[in-house]
Amino acid sequence: MPELLDLHGRTSKALRALAEAAMQRHGLHLGQDHLLAALWERDGRTPGEIAAAVRVTTPAVVKMAGRMVTAGWITRRPDERDNRLVRLWLTDAGQALREPVEAARRQLEDQVTAGLTGDERAALLSALTKVHDTATALLTEPTASTDRDGPPLADR
Repeated sequence: MPELLDLHGRTSKALRALAEAAMQRHGLHLGQDHLLAALWERDGRTPGEIAAAVRVTTPAVVKMAGRMVTAGWITRRPDERDNRLVRLWLTDAGQALREPVEAARRQLEDQVTAGLTGDERAALLSALTKVHDTATALLTEPTASTDRDGPPLADR
């Protein structure tokens, strides 16, 4: 397996497990923090707007929102101008999660990068941003499912 893909995969799994544990301490499942962050940024978004902001499907947001309504962190209300639309709004409990969740994310980031110098951290963020941008661009290319030097990846 290519070294970058292998290391990235193992790192992603470890970071995901750490982030999941950090969010569970606040009663959240991983991903719910991203939905909350989208509402902290702009309350009253539709599930489709949130899905676009956090790059997941609208049905995933709708399902997650249902659980978060039950937990008391958000409410659903019809759009004032278009009753076909539903908007998600933070409750006081959802708003109160902002500081502890953001602090937990900052702390985890600080912990996992503690062995890096400031320059190394900046270089890592820069490199990851470039890799992410390139990977995202490849996903949108019509030939994304093929390798330039061989058959479609699905056929290998």
